[in-house]
Amino acid sequence: MRRIEITILSLLFLVSLAISWQNKEPSTQVNGKKIPFIIPKGWPQPVYDFKKNPITQEGFELGRKLFYDGRLSKDGNFPCASCHQQFCAFATYDHPFSHGYNNAQTFRNTPTLFNLAWQKDFMLDGRIHQLENQPIAPITAPNEMAESMDSIILKLKNDTTYARMFTQAFGSKTITAPRITKALTQFMLLLVSSNSKYDKVMRGEEKFILPQQLGYDIFKKKCISCHSEPLFTDFSYRNIGEPADKYLNDFGRMRVTGKSEDSLKFRVPSLRNVAYSSPYGHDGRFFSLLNVFQFYRNSAVNGPTTDSLFKHKMPLSNFEIGQLTAFLYSLSDSSFINDKRFAEQYYVPVITHVH
Repeated sequence: MRRIEITILSLLFLVSLAISWQNKEPSTQVNGKKIPFIIPKGWPQPVYDFKKNPITQEGFELGRKLFYDGRLSKDGNFPCASCHQQFCAFATYDHPFSHGYNNAQTFRNTPTLFNLAWQKDFMLDGRIHQLENQPIAPITAPNEMAESMDSIILKLKNDTTYARMFTQAFGSKTITAPRITKALTQFMLLLVSSNSKYDKVMRGEEKFILPQQLGYDIFKKKCISCHSEPLFTDFSYRNIGEPADKYLNDFGRMRVTGKSEDSLKFRVPSLRNVAYSSPYGHDGRFFSLLNVFQFYRNSAVNGPTTDSLFKHKMPLSNFEIGQLTAFLYSLSDSSFINDKRFAEQYYVPVITHVH
């Protein structure tokens, strides 16, 4: 456990160092054809400042290529996409932890990647405050990609395709850490999931079947205070009554703030695409939605920092669990996980919309 604590502290130092270096870098030139970011009807305004990193077709394509490029990892085997797989809403399916360099594993379950323009802080403990800085954490983590930005730059400089793509995206072939992370950010910003059956119902295009409608009614009574529509998360940090894993000894947000009142608090995840993204929980301890519901009604621990909503567990009948499951499956966005714009080595001349 001591080794894990030291590793996490080392990661925090490396990320802060990289962020400091990145912030000193001169601003990068924007080049190419700009892509409008379309806000789905009825959704709030994004919190991301698009003025500092406008999305262009060329920047998006560069970011996609980087996202799938194993050279961003030390041994070439672990691109961003090795943990964030499109078919499971850019999470890791069926594994509590993802595989990393030198047969290591991650310390937390890989979160999904979508609707990031509405998110202020990143990672399950909120320790990163800018989307451009987020990729630096897994890239430099010794148990994930185990690489440095300097080494990545040297590898990419030897690739003539990247020379062309950086020129198209930023006006010159110069490869820098800010340009790499800005391009990755442009790719991630367009990962918008807003076309599930739920969305079609909200737009008046379809109707829920009875179990979905009953589940939606139950959801609005018992779940919506944390998983608010339309993003299905309020981005807060809560202790839902999960005791700490004895090996990982992960106390969540307290590692960031140093405050005892933040012990065992983790960011509330979005419930969109839950049918694709099991297992669940910050450490992947729940392998099915039924496991989650059973935990809420039977096993949640009332500790000093347990959220008031869960101090007395959550009474749920078998009927309610069935209807809630039907509703949650209506949040599945098959068009998102099958969108060829986000797949590896797929080229489209111009992107005109995000869903």
